[in-house]
This record gives sequence, structure tokens and C-alpha cells, in this order.
Amino acid sequence: MTTNIKEIRTNKAVSRFLGLGVLAGALGFACLSAQADDLSTIKSNKVIRVAIDLGAPPFGTKDATLKPIGSDVETAELLAKDLGVALEVVPTTGANRVPFLLTNKADLVVASFSITPEREKVVAFSVPYAAIQAVVGAPKNSSIKTLQDLVGKTVISTRGTTNDIAITKQALPGTNILRFDDDATSITAVISGQGDIFATAPPLLKAINAKSPEKSMEPKVLLSTAMLGIGLDKKSTELKTWVDSWVRTNLKNGKLNDIYEKHHGSPLPENVLSAGK
Repeated sequence: MTTNIKEIRTNKAVSRFLGLGVLAGALGFACLSAQADDLSTIKSNKVIRVAIDLGAPPFGTKDATLKPIGSDVETAELLAKDLGVALEVVPTTGANRVPFLLTNKADLVVASFSITPEREKVVAFSVPYAAIQAVVGAPKNSSIKTLQDLVGKTVISTRGTTNDIAITKQALPGTNILRFDDDATSITAVISGQGDIFATAPPLLKAINAKSPEKSMEPKVLLSTAMLGIGLDKKSTELKTWVDSWVRTNLKNGKLNDIYEKHHGSPLPENVLSAGK
């Protein structure tokens, strides 16, 4: 009798486990299917959710009326218009760009998102639509010329950004890196005097000078030049196909270059423009 009871309990446990496995598999398949026809879902919902960093001028910021503006904002607006849907801006930070895709908080990320091998392991990218440099910036009268000159000094950086990755990899021992969670906070730290060396992109140095001309920040050390892509969940295959085609079309017709030049004061690099050919 004891043996029979154990067998019954074991069989029930196995059945329950298999049942849960089937259910989990069904749910997983449903999620995969929903993600696979993501483009159809977006068109059906008539809205696309695009994560944009609104603390990274001139890529993304807000005007006096708190309206989102910047090159990434206009890029997302053009994309939504061409797709025939409304744009829902999902504010993000550098550190949240990947998590927002993986947790389905956004359909796309258009947020000065550099294409790197590490990121490509977990998310997908469109063909490059823009480019960005990572530099070490400091006041014009600063004697900083090389990474060696940073030893013993504090460098402000925004956590999770390409700039942060670059300075972390290249900084020599003895360099102190002070990290903040978003570019807006990093900019405030520089303006308020918490540090006058900033690992960032050139446009953010201009943003500091616009707010505090006396800072007179300029690039001192070039860390890297990176291609920017539109980020997607790896399962969003139909959406990626459409986005890649859209980027190529709008590089070829000059619209993406016009947006970039309007906000950055210079045309897109040739290696980005060639993606539209």
C-alpha cells in the first residue's frame, strides 16, 4: 500500500510538472509569436513606443514648454510618420536602454545607442543611422592632452554609456572615475563644480558651454568613434527588416542627414551615409 501511494504521488507530481512545462512552453510560444509579428501589432495598435534619452542634448532634451526635441526625437518622429502610426516617447537613460527592450517597455530605442559587440549579444541594431564620438572634455585652458594627464584627477562619466565604457577601458591606474546615472546629472555635476573633466560626446560639452560659458569646455582626448543604431529586441525580426529599409531610404534621400546637421552643426560621416547606398 505504501508503495502504491508513493507511485501515485510520484505520477501526480510528474503530471503536474509536465503540465507546467507545457503551459510554460505555450506561453513562451505565444510570446515569441507576438514578438515575431511585432510590426503587424504596432500597425494594429497605431502607435510605436520609442525610448529616447531626453537628458542627452542635442540628441534628446526638452524645450521651455517641456516638449521633447533633438535629433533622436526628430528621427523617431519621422520614423513613426513613415510607418503611419503615432509616436509614444518613452523617456530613458543610458543605463536603461537595453533593459527597456528586454522587458518590452519600448518597441525601439533611438537614444544615441552605440553599436557594440557586447550589446549585440543581447539586443539587435539597425544599420547605422548616425555616429558619435567619445571624448575626454575639459576647460580650454586645461593642460590635458593624453590619458596620462588624467592620473590623479577625477573624470565625470555617465554610467552605462559608450563614453563610460571607453574611459573605463582606457583610463590608466590612478584615474578616479565619478559616475552619475544620466547625462543631465553629469552635466549638472560639471556645471556645479564637482569636476571639470568629462568623458562624454562633443555635443554635451557644447550644452555645458551654453549653460555656463565660463566653463569653456572642449575635447581634449579622443577615446573612440562609434556608429549609432536603432535598438530592437532580437525577436523583433519583422520590425528590424522594416527599420533597416527605412534607415537606408532616409540616408539615401538625405532626410536623416538633414536632421543630424540641423542639431549637430555638421553632416553625417561618410561611413554612415554609405549605408544608404
